[in-house]
Amino acid sequence: MNDPADLTVTIVDGYVDEPAHFGVPPYVSTYPRFTAGALVDAGVAESRIAYHTIDELRDDRSKWGDVADPDLLIYLGGMTVPGKYVGGTPAEPDEVRELAWTADGTTLMGGPVRFGVGEENAGAQDMERKDLDYDFVAKGDVEAAAHDLVASGLEGFGDRMRDNEELDRWAAKGAFIVEDHPNHPDYLIAELETSRGCAYRCSFCTEPLYGNPAFRSAESVVREVEALYDRGVRHFRLGRQADILAFGGDGEAPNPDALRRLYGGIREVAPDLGTFHLDNMNPVTIVDYPEKSREAIRIIAEHNTAGDTAAFGLESADPVVQEENNLLVTADECLEAVRVVNEEAGWRPGDDPADAPTTGDGAANRLPKLLPGINLVHGLAGEREETFDHNKRFLQRVYDEGLMLRRINIRQVMAFAGTEMSDTGADIARDHKKQFKRYKREVREEIDQPMLRRVAPPGTVLPNVHLEYHEGGKTFGRQLGTYPLLVAVPGKRELGTTMDVAIVDHGYRSVTGVPHPLDLNAASMDELTTLPGVGRSTAGDIVVNRPYTSLGEVEVDADLSRFAAVESMGSAD
Repeated sequence: MNDPADLTVTIVDGYVDEPAHFGVPPYVSTYPRFTAGALVDAGVAESRIAYHTIDELRDDRSKWGDVADPDLLIYLGGMTVPGKYVGGTPAEPDEVRELAWTADGTTLMGGPVRFGVGEENAGAQDMERKDLDYDFVAKGDVEAAAHDLVASGLEGFGDRMRDNEELDRWAAKGAFIVEDHPNHPDYLIAELETSRGCAYRCSFCTEPLYGNPAFRSAESVVREVEALYDRGVRHFRLGRQADILAFGGDGEAPNPDALRRLYGGIREVAPDLGTFHLDNMNPVTIVDYPEKSREAIRIIAEHNTAGDTAAFGLESADPVVQEENNLLVTADECLEAVRVVNEEAGWRPGDDPADAPTTGDGAANRLPKLLPGINLVHGLAGEREETFDHNKRFLQRVYDEGLMLRRINIRQVMAFAGTEMSDTGADIARDHKKQFKRYKREVREEIDQPMLRRVAPPGTVLPNVHLEYHEGGKTFGRQLGTYPLLVAVPGKRELGTTMDVAIVDHGYRSVTGVPHPLDLNAASMDELTTLPGVGRSTAGDIVVNRPYTSLGEVEVDADLSRFAAVESMGSAD
């Protein structure tokens, strides 16, 4: 019998991406934190628990001793929606197997990987359940499995789901693990669970496999945030739920008072937080409960930080696909939900939300507080050629009405056992792949770029952009938050640092920016030529006539006041 106090444990984070849960860096998911808390609750000392991300292990083979040597190796991961990632690369099946083969001790695998594994982490895949050569696979909650496995002396466990009373303990107890994340403390955003499970049963989604919604109390989430805050975390996202509007209710109707306790409580225990965002918001809730939803959305916009996104699961605007896949809202209903969020939360910090403009020259130079995003899934049962036209028409209607969407997520389905899509599989997605690629390109060109110009017009300031990589003579970075914009800044700058950026130009899903405010006495030619209305000739004139003592001395046919300033008396480089 192994005494828990004597055990050594390593947790390897292979990252997760679920319909209502994200954990690819700079995010850290709930799984490693809850699992660490469960281990401590079972008697394992914090000092005997190691934590590594899969990227750490790829980059430094010397850390594989922590895989080979401990009494218990726990792998956490699994992708149930496909994505493209900048901050980290999710573990592939062969890498997960290598971890098991390397470990000399007992091995446990858990997380959404239990729902299935494909040939790669991509869309248009049929997913199969595989043990990947681990001693134990948690078919219930991996944190419960870890707790019970340790309590049994590593003999075994019964698959079960943890309850909220256990989670109240484990969430706070496991906060210490974030200090071992490579991104801690400055470039790390903690995914927070308010509930899991879903009251609805869309054909392709794995979230209903967790059952009906089980809500944590506002006080429990606030205590977890306080523990994470005490460990240096300053960025948070309420992302682990199918519908933030339903928090504290019956799974369907909004409960504004519960949201007020949640959001207000988090602001109280984390007074200097840097990011406070959410993810999923169900448009059917807004349709069915419009007034309570409006009140709830106002509460969110009062407490969150700018640039927040409420992901709407429209999935398809085609009525045939909606019917065959138990989808929740029609295109008209989703359009109304988009209107509501724009009206109640589409204002920009600095605006008076009652009457200030959110677009045009008079708008404040920050991203709106909260905007909807649209999720569209292809390869669903009933999909036909007209489906692509239905989706494009819906998006065009949103744009033509002057509304804003923060992002449009278009993907192909992953078919998992236990969902209705397992009968259809990924055949439709594969058959339509050529049409899907053409349609996706058309949406990017015809909708995404003009919509991005509306949401983030030239002069919009993005504070605290974290610089991540160099490419083509530029430095690329993002803010922390939900679906952050990818920002390209001229020149090679020190990675791992942050800077404020003013947007000067737009791609399909990314922007070009310059340091804000741009010091005209020190700016490079590349920076100057990116400014709207400033070409190389004008940029050359600006450089030749430096230094300036005020912006009014700069003689150009362009309004630079939203981008530039005169901050020094230094001579031109």
